[in-house]
Amino acid sequence: MLGAGGTGGYFGGRLAEADADVTFLVREGRRKLLDERGLRIESQFGNVELNVRTVLGSDVGPDYDAVILTCKAYDLDDAIKAIAPALAPSGFILPLLNGVAHIDILNEAFGRNRVLGGSARIQVTLTEDGVVRQLNDWRAITFGEQSGEVSKRVETLKALFEGTRGVEAYAVTDIIQRMGEKLVHLTTAAAMTCLMRANVGEIVRTPDGETIFLGLLDTVSDIAAANGYRPSSEFLETYRRTFSQRDSLYTTSMLRDVERRGRTEVDHIIGFMLQRARGTGVDVRTLLLAYTHIKAYEQRLAAGRFA
Repeated sequence: MLGAGGTGGYFGGRLAEADADVTFLVREGRRKLLDERGLRIESQFGNVELNVRTVLGSDVGPDYDAVILTCKAYDLDDAIKAIAPALAPSGFILPLLNGVAHIDILNEAFGRNRVLGGSARIQVTLTEDGVVRQLNDWRAITFGEQSGEVSKRVETLKALFEGTRGVEAYAVTDIIQRMGEKLVHLTTAAAMTCLMRANVGEIVRTPDGETIFLGLLDTVSDIAAANGYRPSSEFLETYRRTFSQRDSLYTTSMLRDVERRGRTEVDHIIGFMLQRARGTGVDVRTLLLAYTHIKAYEQRLAAGRFA
């Protein structure tokens, strides 16, 4: 597992809990904390404290059959340098990054046949004292070959996750379509929650929040459709419900990044979607407003203008 933050810590921790052979490739600070306190998960599906194997980038060799990549999109270049020496000759990579742009970059670096498509649906955060805290009941990991075939390695990976608790694992034949749909979901949710600085329920309970939210979902879906991955009717129905729920506490990792005064993946998610909107004729004014709002935040952050 590259990373032992929220996503990597949760899925890697559940594999380790089930006695899978897992090593966490981490930075020095995270390694020190894991060595001192263990990997701690707080979840409605069971809390756990584990002693886990960790390694630094300087120490790895070509020993690993699979690398699960859970870095932020803006760290992808450094992540590629870190995992390249670790991958066994027949090894493969499962990226769980937000967005879709990373697939072409990984294909270029390692070869398309060594890169799976993958997606995680989970709300989880890493607390200040290093605890991986699950925020709701989302716990799905979905993966598959880019070609759509059902390979032995995909079946093996699915079997590993099926031996865990607190994880729903899906091996699929249309992973690229599913990743595109997730990007629609993320773009809509991140744009709205960051622009309004509020969770879904708080937005929906305003006089026009639901209308704006669902309108943006339609906008982003139209952009996706114009680029060859039209969201399914089932997907749209699911997220129309999600973005209409008045008591929802759902927020996004991008908003949490803003609230903790951190870097964001705005260019890799909202910015990427705006690029794909060029020439489509889709009205992107709300999306552009959200993008500009977060980019202005980044300007303020870079200037050190937060109290």
